[in-house]
Amino acid sequence: MTTWIKLCGLSTDADVAAAVACDVQAIGFVFAESVRCVQPAQASALTKGVPDTIATVAVMLRPEQSDVDAVLSQFTPDFIQADWQVFAGLTLPGSVRALPVYRQGDGVSPEDTPPRFVYEGALSGQGETVRWPDVRPFADQRELILAGGLNPGNVADAMQTLAPFGVDVSSGIERERGAKDHRRMKEFVARVRAFDHKTS
Repeated sequence: MTTWIKLCGLSTDADVAAAVACDVQAIGFVFAESVRCVQPAQASALTKGVPDTIATVAVMLRPEQSDVDAVLSQFTPDFIQADWQVFAGLTLPGSVRALPVYRQGDGVSPEDTPPRFVYEGALSGQGETVRWPDVRPFADQRELILAGGLNPGNVADAMQTLAPFGVDVSSGIERERGAKDHRRMKEFVARVRAFDHKTS
């Protein structure tokens, strides 16, 4: 199986070009209070040349409908990623899918979750590592996308422990907070693909 990979928190043309060159499944743009935050028009410009084979994700936190509408007025992502609780109160156009985020400590069981979702720690973008063994029941039953504290040095161990459907990384591919390191991006993807090859 080919692991679904999302490189998140991109903010420059060079970041996007490096991610596309890595041949990942998705790239993410942050629309929440963060050093990685971009504006909708900026995200639209950054994704103009991105192949259709790579999904674009608008990463939010707990947006109101007006926040979502403001992003969608200038940027049309494939997914809106946000905390799962907010989607009951949001209306998305048919072309935009929900990618809900569940967090360690939410108190939900695998049966409470949708077929595919992101699982991470209490705070996004802080490099907070999830307790991987606790997540195994979710990964066994759902298409779990693991986030939180992943980096080139530990992603193979995470995959060995969980065999998740996908992995999502932001701070773990940075040289400093908010500044992507293209070498680390390439290394992260290479570690995931090496694991894929070993287990295929």
